[in-house]
Amino acid sequence: MDSIHDLGGRQGFGPVDAKEPEEPFHSDWEARAFAIVRAMSRAPDWTLDKFRFTREQMDPVDYLTRPYYDQWIQCYAALMVGSDLASVEELSSGHSATGPADLAPPRGPDSVTAEKKKASPFDRPEEGTPKFVSGDRVSAKSHGHGGHTRLPGYVRGHKGEVSHVRGTFVFPDDSARGIEHAEPLYTIVFKAAELWPGEGCTHLVHLDLWESYLDPA
Repeated sequence: MDSIHDLGGRQGFGPVDAKEPEEPFHSDWEARAFAIVRAMSRAPDWTLDKFRFTREQMDPVDYLTRPYYDQWIQCYAALMVGSDLASVEELSSGHSATGPADLAPPRGPDSVTAEKKKASPFDRPEEGTPKFVSGDRVSAKSHGHGGHTRLPGYVRGHKGEVSHVRGTFVFPDDSARGIEHAEPLYTIVFKAAELWPGEGCTHLVHLDLWESYLDPA
């Protein structure tokens, strides 16, 4: 889905501050929001891609003005309502009226800390032969669709070259809809001048893209 989250290559937003000091949180409430999210009991249909798709549907003004972790809280509230874990009234009051009987209790501090040290694997066993090999010329598809996608708008319709075949990974477009499907993932190298024509531009852009996003060039 093309929305305000896909800012790559858009003008008018100013330069990226690459020298901003690294710090996990800008204030105490952000740390608390992060801890709440990590401690939450999740519905079976929640995935990382579903969370991203929910966030992408925020109002553009909301997206650009809300602090990052405030967006997290808003998105998880929407997920809770969408999965019938809580009603809008319950979220507004801060008190559960019923509560799902089959949902596990929230995690404690020790469990949250342990979870933070490991990441869920997204790679899957290979099935079949990848369509492309290193050195192949490819073209990113020129169109998107109404759901979640990790194909940036600024590369659509542009040509690049396969530098690495990374294996088979969960396909985010389907994962956002609750469908477990995996396919080959490639690192594609695009010339910056191909994406943003400019005199003397010699930079390269490396993107990991799924097979469904690519056509032979």
